[in-house]
Amino acid sequence: MEVRRTRPALAAAAVGLLLAGTVAALPRPATAAPALTGATGSPDGFAAVPAWGQDGTTGGAGGATVTVRTAEDFLAAIAQPEPLIVQVDGILTLPGPMHNVASDKTIVGLGAGGGLNIGLPIDDSITDPPADAVHNVIIQNLKFDAWADDAINVQMFTHHVWIDHNTFVAGFDGAADVKRGSSYVTVSWNHSTHGKNMLVGHFAGNAHQDKGRLKVTYHHNFFDGTVERNPWVRFGNPAHVYNNYYRAVSKYGVRSSSEAGILVEGNFFQGVAQPFQRGVGGTELGDLVERDNCFAESGEPQSGGTTEEIPYPYTVEPCDGVPAAVTAGAGAGRLG
Repeated sequence: MEVRRTRPALAAAAVGLLLAGTVAALPRPATAAPALTGATGSPDGFAAVPAWGQDGTTGGAGGATVTVRTAEDFLAAIAQPEPLIVQVDGILTLPGPMHNVASDKTIVGLGAGGGLNIGLPIDDSITDPPADAVHNVIIQNLKFDAWADDAINVQMFTHHVWIDHNTFVAGFDGAADVKRGSSYVTVSWNHSTHGKNMLVGHFAGNAHQDKGRLKVTYHHNFFDGTVERNPWVRFGNPAHVYNNYYRAVSKYGVRSSSEAGILVEGNFFQGVAQPFQRGVGGTELGDLVERDNCFAESGEPQSGGTTEEIPYPYTVEPCDGVPAAVTAGAGAGRLG
C-alpha cells in the first residue's frame, strides 16, 4: 500500500499557528486503575482546559458510586442533582429518543463495556451561558446502538465533557454531536461505524449561539466505514483533530465551513474519498490547517486559511504509526 504524507512545505507553513504541538511517542490507551472520577485515566485536550468556572472535567468525583442494571435505575441515576458515578452493568434499552444527563456525572460501562440503545442529550435547555448550563460529564466504555435521534447530543452551552473509549454502531442521527454554544469537549479513543457521524455546530444560521464556542478535541478515534462528519465543524475555532484513523470513509473525513477553524494533524486516511474539505454548497468556506498527515488510496484533500492557537499541551505521533495503535486501543472494552 502506497502512503503519501503532507508535503514539508505545507507543514512548515503551519508551525507559527500551532504553538502547543510537539512530536513525541504515541500515548497508549488508558491503563491506570479508575481514579476518583470513576473513569479510567483522565481527559486531555479541551475537556481539561479550565474555563467557565470549571477546572477541567472530573465527572462524578466526590459522589457515591451506583451500579445500574435496568433502564429505570439508569435514568433515575443520571438525573440526580449531586455528583454521581454511574456504572452500567449490561445492555440497557432506554424508552424514547433521548434522556438528559445532569451535571457532575461519570457514566461508565463495567468490564467489557455496558451498552445503551437510544441516546443521551447533555442539555439543560437554558438560554444564557454558562452559569446554569450542564457541565462536567464523563461518558466512557459504553456501546451505543439503535439510537432514535443522537447517541450523544451535547448542546445548550453544556461544557466540559469527556467522551472516551466508546463504540458507536449505528443509529438514526449523529453519533456524538456538539452544538448550540457548547464547548470544552474531548472525544477520544472511540470506534464508530455509523454513517452520519459527529457534527460540531447546529446549522449555518446559528452563529449567535456558536461563535466563540464549540472548542472540541478529537484524538485517537477510529472512524471505520463511516460516511461523513468526522467531524463537520461550523463556527468552532479552534477545533483540533489529531492522530485519528480514517478507514473506508465514503464521502469525506473532516469538513470546515461557516467560519470554522480546524487544525488537522498526524491523522491516517486510508480509502477516504476526500480526507478533508472546506465548505459545502450554500455555506461559507471554513479554514483548515493541516500538517503531517498520511494518505493511502484516498482522494485529494482541501486546506487553507488559519486557525487560532491550541491552548493546551499535547503530543502527536507520526501518522504512519496511527492505524496499529488506534485499532488496538479504540472502542469499548479497550481500556486495558
